[in-house]
Amino acid sequence: MRLPAKMASAGDPPTGPRDAADQNFDYMFKLLLIGNSSVGKTSFLFRYADDSFTPAFVSTVGIDFKVKTVYRHDKRIKLQIWDTAGQERYRTITTAYYRGAMGFLLMYDIANQESFTAVQDWATQIKTYSWDNAQVILVGNKCDLEDERVVPTEDGRRLADDLG
Repeated sequence: MRLPAKMASAGDPPTGPRDAADQNFDYMFKLLLIGNSSVGKTSFLFRYADDSFTPAFVSTVGIDFKVKTVYRHDKRIKLQIWDTAGQERYRTITTAYYRGAMGFLLMYDIANQESFTAVQDWATQIKTYSWDNAQVILVGNKCDLEDERVVPTEDGRRLADDLG
């Protein structure tokens, strides 16, 4: 699934008359954020869904989700974005949520080589537990830590190409 580079958010004025209480949507997509613990999945979700950020680290236990409505070409698109725990002990719980997901944001921390190395394992899990047409977007996160970068940008691009 290719999302456009810029999507209007629910906070943007709609392109046509809409009732604020209207819960209808033209499309709904279930998306999962996956990757090792501490790569920034929860922070990414809160920044995107709520435009909020907290520097405090709180580990996700199990799974959580947020809903964000966006507008594209006068269509109302409901995104269910699921935030998964990255710890090994939660893998059996989180893989159950792969079913029905239209897309995955597979995330690594640019300042953590281990999280980048683990991307292959996460990609294998996606292939094992999700449907064949699920789309995967590789995300190098924590770009504010450029001075601590250990994963070169080109390595991320190469891996994204390898993953398809």
